Amino acid sequence: MFRSLGTTELLIIAAVVILLFGGKKIPELFKGLADAVKEFKKASKDNEQEKNVEG
Repeated sequence: MFRSLGTTELLIIAAVVILLFGGKKIPELFKGLADAVKEFKKASKDNEQEKNVEG
């Protein structure tokens, strides 16, 4: 169903993102994404530790 994205597809996606959000907003978007990933990892780690304590 899905295939790997090639260089051309990634460049098109990047161009669309730049057009939609502008160059100034992109660092803010990536910072928000990084914060979300950190929170997800923290929650996963906490959940794993909780499972180990209970089980």
